Amino acid sequence: MARLHPLQTILSPILGPLSLAYGSLAYAKRALTHHGTLKSASLPKPCVAVGNISWGGTGKTPVTDFLLTRAAQQGLRAAVLTRGYGAHPPHLPYPVQASSPPGECGDEPLMLKRSHPEADVVVDPVRLRGGLSLAGGLPDFYILDDGFQHVAVRRDLDLVLLDIEDVLHDAPGRNPSNWNRVIPRGSWREPERSLRDAGAFLIKAEPEDWPALVPSLKKRLAAFPRPVFAFRMAACGLAPVSDAARSLPGPEGGYAFVSGIGAPGQAIRTASAFLGREPSARLDLPDHHDYTGEKARLEHLGLPLVCTAKDAVKLAELRLSAPCWSLSVRAEFHASLSAEQIAGTADKDTTPSPSFDTWWSEWQQAHIPAHT
Repeated sequence: MARLHPLQTILSPILGPLSLAYGSLAYAKRALTHHGTLKSASLPKPCVAVGNISWGGTGKTPVTDFLLTRAAQQGLRAAVLTRGYGAHPPHLPYPVQASSPPGECGDEPLMLKRSHPEADVVVDPVRLRGGLSLAGGLPDFYILDDGFQHVAVRRDLDLVLLDIEDVLHDAPGRNPSNWNRVIPRGSWREPERSLRDAGAFLIKAEPEDWPALVPSLKKRLAAFPRPVFAFRMAACGLAPVSDAARSLPGPEGGYAFVSGIGAPGQAIRTASAFLGREPSARLDLPDHHDYTGEKARLEHLGLPLVCTAKDAVKLAELRLSAPCWSLSVRAEFHASLSAEQIAGTADKDTTPSPSFDTWWSEWQQAHIPAHT
């Protein structure tokens, strides 16, 4: 989650003008692209951007994983275009293979490729170039990873992820709301008016959080009536990372949770619920952490290790002697609000809104066949 640093709240009056300038420049780029002043190009097939308006672990990769799973089930070929944060590819564009070194392609692209070998995953900061480089013909559709701000490529749909800290209103005992607090005053990359380009909003939240979120979502998004879909991270198993774990079902007794992700707290809660106990130790590292040289430190913990799937692609390179498993998770959609409910125009507020599965299938049927 993108929580505010205490200094951002204390220095808010000073940071306000800087935030206004940053947000104005970011929005100007978007507006000039819409008006045709700045160049924007289309890919030859439908393009869906999965992005957010703030920094932090909002769940973009699990959502991309969800879309790739659905594409495979429907016999569709999807291509993920990503800049590959922290990647050092020997050439660009860089088509990711299951055997690619994580240092060359980045942890998330490699994780997606290994989970979805049928999909194309291309690393290139110039997404258009990456999308046009695919061998073996064109995909049925493209997924623009972390693409809400990448306005140089036109898209048919923007899926914009929000953070709970973005949405909830200020209240006693709660962190200050991050809504529309643009860098450096907050963590938003653009001002709220950029949300006009969203096709739908997605928010990572537990089912028990949803009732409190509904009134805040309706108030925050009243000017942007789009469907809203809530999802949670559901654990679905353990996968061995080290050889010592291959003959074992999982850790027995104590374990250490290791993570280099944006929101480790939620990952730990998911692991604790799945294993039935909290970790005996935890090692929270920066997002996209480079584990080179960490073998001794990890083995010195003296405990079986559990990590995220994103960390697993790098920890596997260490050939740990300790048992190590990655926790497999998937995005599980559980609640929604229709655009009419957000706008307050629904006949009955209790009218069921479509599930994300239904909404996404309808979008595909309306757009992908028209481009094939």
